[in-house]
Amino acid sequence: MSGTPEVAELYSTIEESARQLDVPCSRDRVWPVLSAYGDAFAHPEAVVAFRVATALRHAGELDCRFRTHPDDRDPYTSAIARGLTPRTDHPIGGLLAEVHRRCPVESHGIDFGVVGGFKKIYAAFAPDELQVASVLAGIPAMPRSLAANAGFFTRHGLDDRVGVLGFDYPARTVNVYFNDVPRECFEPETIRSTLRRTGMAEPSEQMLRLGAGAFGLYVTLGWDSPGIERICYAAATTDLTTLPVPVEPEIEKFVKSVPYGGGDRKFVYGVALTPKGEYYKLESHYKWKPGAVNFI
Repeated sequence: MSGTPEVAELYSTIEESARQLDVPCSRDRVWPVLSAYGDAFAHPEAVVAFRVATALRHAGELDCRFRTHPDDRDPYTSAIARGLTPRTDHPIGGLLAEVHRRCPVESHGIDFGVVGGFKKIYAAFAPDELQVASVLAGIPAMPRSLAANAGFFTRHGLDDRVGVLGFDYPARTVNVYFNDVPRECFEPETIRSTLRRTGMAEPSEQMLRLGAGAFGLYVTLGWDSPGIERICYAAATTDLTTLPVPVEPEIEKFVKSVPYGGGDRKFVYGVALTPKGEYYKLESHYKWKPGAVNFI
């Protein structure tokens, strides 16, 4: 599996894109991740995307996300077996398996950094089988912060709209992505109220303009605090010039440096808010299929 032409092609693309962005690319860091899931890239439903962010902690990094195939495989077991991430006694190590036992997971995704290596696994649910946050909160390994914020999700009409869970193994956090978000969640006053109630920084006018055109949002939760660590709003477009905000220089450089294949180019542009401020990130799809899950 490790020597497939598709793996070699994607590695070459990553290597050249990293060079254009002045990001160090080590074959020893990237190749093991690609080869562990090599069958994903030859599959007719292959989805591959690249991402950069403007936050200081993301500087000098190029992230890649792809969908795995076959989707009935446990990608965490593969990651452990290949030495991509260390085995851990922390609850996050057993969380994906517990989700599988309770929920109909439709597909998985893998997220890794050219510099940082393996990072996340995503578990996506079918659009007609969205999960309920208050029910997911009952999973023993789930962060208690999910239950602690049940009232927030219910108040904003989000409780029964969980479309994707993302498990960040190095950071030991969980992202909860919501589908079919009520439009009122993206109104400026609702955004301000949401951020104020969750202890996030005051939003900029640029953030509010982007939020007004968003399609979805997600929250980041951890095991060390009952609060929400981060909230992200995301907008999708095939033309960055149609966004209601200017893009940052780092993101412009990224757009010029990362290739894409076939059809219209697809972007997901997001703004993440934390108690310390906001930062922006852009995902550009290298391979994309209609119906694939939108998130960043």
